[in-house]
Amino acid sequence: MASAAGKSAVSKYGVHLAVLFFVVLWTIPTLGILVSSLRDKNQIVASGWWTALASSEQTAAGRLPGPDAQVQRDGKWVIEGNLLEAGDGREITAFGTRAVAPTQYAAGEVADLGEGVTLQVNADGSAVTTSATEFSGSGRRVYFSASTPPRFTAENYKTVLFSEGIGRSFMNSLTVTVPATIIPIMIAAFAAYALAWMRFPGRAILIAVIIGLLVVPLQMTLIPLLKFYNGVSLFFGVPAKTYLGIWLAHTGFGLPFAIYLLRSYMAGLPRELMESARIDGASDFEIFIKIVLPLSFPVLASFAIFQFLWVWNDLLVAMVFLGSGADQLVLTGKLNALLGSRGGDWEILTTSAFVTIIVPLIVFFSLQRYFVRGLLAGSVKGG
Repeated sequence: MASAAGKSAVSKYGVHLAVLFFVVLWTIPTLGILVSSLRDKNQIVASGWWTALASSEQTAAGRLPGPDAQVQRDGKWVIEGNLLEAGDGREITAFGTRAVAPTQYAAGEVADLGEGVTLQVNADGSAVTTSATEFSGSGRRVYFSASTPPRFTAENYKTVLFSEGIGRSFMNSLTVTVPATIIPIMIAAFAAYALAWMRFPGRAILIAVIIGLLVVPLQMTLIPLLKFYNGVSLFFGVPAKTYLGIWLAHTGFGLPFAIYLLRSYMAGLPRELMESARIDGASDFEIFIKIVLPLSFPVLASFAIFQFLWVWNDLLVAMVFLGSGADQLVLTGKLNALLGSRGGDWEILTTSAFVTIIVPLIVFFSLQRYFVRGLLAGSVKGG
């Protein structure tokens, strides 16, 4: 018994540790994207997101005023200036006059540049250069290393949502995803009830066909389905690239799994409940609406999560059935375009990525209490 109890304890804690591991593994990248999306562009380039709460060192360059700003003081020619913008919060720690040695001198140190020329750069960015002879040419270029305090900004989101066209693509994705989630649920619920509780010829064959459709790759169906859809559109004289087309496409791709999942759940509902309702004179439609649907909410929510996440993250079906124009491009397509044109702008990419996942996160956490219950409810008893 002790051995069994020991194994039980090990299994229990092993499951908890495994779940904790996967939660952390999933959460850390999401947290990194969120933090990076709120950071300043220069800080993203200079340090990782895990250092967001600490000051970061950044190397930069500035130029002192030219000879027009020189004045004569105590027998020397003096030029004063400031390498930092007012109010940027940075503090210079070291400076130099060559790009290969930007930290050659400490801040506040007077550097002897030879030929009677000196340069002093202070932590606040103020700089003074002196010369025994009159300055000529252009202003001296100075390289420096500056300590930058943590800085968080919402400018990245403002840029993405209002300047990059992401806002329009966000609405396009919502327009595609919401109906493409609701329509297959409505159709599959009726079909699942019929296959679970109604007897008619060919029922077993129909169930086998639906199960077989689960293993058909989506890519194999795209070309024949698109040719059929274009033919229908041409016959009725309507545009091919419409929201209705992509709704029907996602509905068709999602129906086999939806029917299979809902039927497994509905077949496990108490038979006595159905028989009592029929004895009381209820029709199949009334049983479905008043009894089966309310009891099936967990599995409906489970499929809604699956379908919403799949449609929201889809790019292939959207490009085929909706197009890639500015008015039709969905969020994943827009983000893909940004990867090509804005590959170096990490603040834009991380912000765009977080915008794409925030809606699925809201949907998942809103319905997650039904998720496991809906998936497991039909696994013990089937009809």
